[in-house]
Amino acid sequence: MSILAAFIDGLRRVQRAPWLVAGLWLSTVLLALPLAVMLHDQIGTHLGSSLAAQAAAEGVNYDWWNEFLAQASGVGQSFVPAILGFAAVLKNVSGVADATGLPLVIASVVIAHLAASMFLVGGALDRLARDRALGAGGFFSACGVYVVRFLRLGVMAAAAYWLLFVHLHAWLFDRLYPWLIEDLTVERTAFFYRMALYVVFAIPVLLVNLVFDYAKVRAVVEDRRSMIGALSAGARFVVRNPATIGLYALNSALFLVVIGFYFLVAPGGASNLLAFAIGQLYIVLRVVVRLQFAASQVALFQGRLAHAGYVARPLPKWPDSPAAEAIGPGV
Repeated sequence: MSILAAFIDGLRRVQRAPWLVAGLWLSTVLLALPLAVMLHDQIGTHLGSSLAAQAAAEGVNYDWWNEFLAQASGVGQSFVPAILGFAAVLKNVSGVADATGLPLVIASVVIAHLAASMFLVGGALDRLARDRALGAGGFFSACGVYVVRFLRLGVMAAAAYWLLFVHLHAWLFDRLYPWLIEDLTVERTAFFYRMALYVVFAIPVLLVNLVFDYAKVRAVVEDRRSMIGALSAGARFVVRNPATIGLYALNSALFLVVIGFYFLVAPGGASNLLAFAIGQLYIVLRVVVRLQFAASQVALFQGRLAHAGYVARPLPKWPDSPAAEAIGPGV
């Protein structure tokens, strides 16, 4: 299967799974809801019935905003101007590139999101691999089967990213970068050095991400129980199939298109309701892109080593043998 064929097949599989898109979007909203309620209460308590409340409701009031941040704690400290519109995207990208730590309350939600994703990803991959409706029972059965396996895989992924973001990042930006710019007098040259180091850092991060993606694909499609075996198999598939890198680049381009769209329509002075609607549309599109990565990778793997719709694990079914009729109350 070619890169373009896998990409198109992935789009088709995602399009045929609207309830999966809706469910993942809803899980994101539900995880963010407690923080939103806490922030709402802090802002409401600070504003009270003052005149600043009316001014804040009508538009951005930076004087009040700075006053709020000066006394805020917990989730309130995350309520900075950089959360508005497209600036939030840039803030997130900058945080990853510079390996910036998160406030405790935000980190706890990120961990909860990772835990929920670890539970749901098995069912999502199973649904996309079979390319047909599973029903709630089949979906959550797959989630339950793979969550423990992916927990073990997640430990290995955490170790790999820890080496990259703690040790490699520190060596590149805390040791090599200061040495490179030690005698520089042109700021533009220092900027290009830093951009080059970002690229150097991104290459192993993306390769690790790619290998773990295909480890999950092989774990689900082939019903692998050993995550060390799945990781090894995923790495072999990536090495033997350079098309995996091309497909990853094509999906990344789709993600950049979504980001570009949000940049064009991100609310500036829009009303609160319109800003919320645009923000939720962006989250839905991010969910679609996330599923597109998985669906196209499954399609490429099935096209190269298996066949479309093949998944080793059978769907769970209630026993239909005559013995099932003997099961009743009191048994």
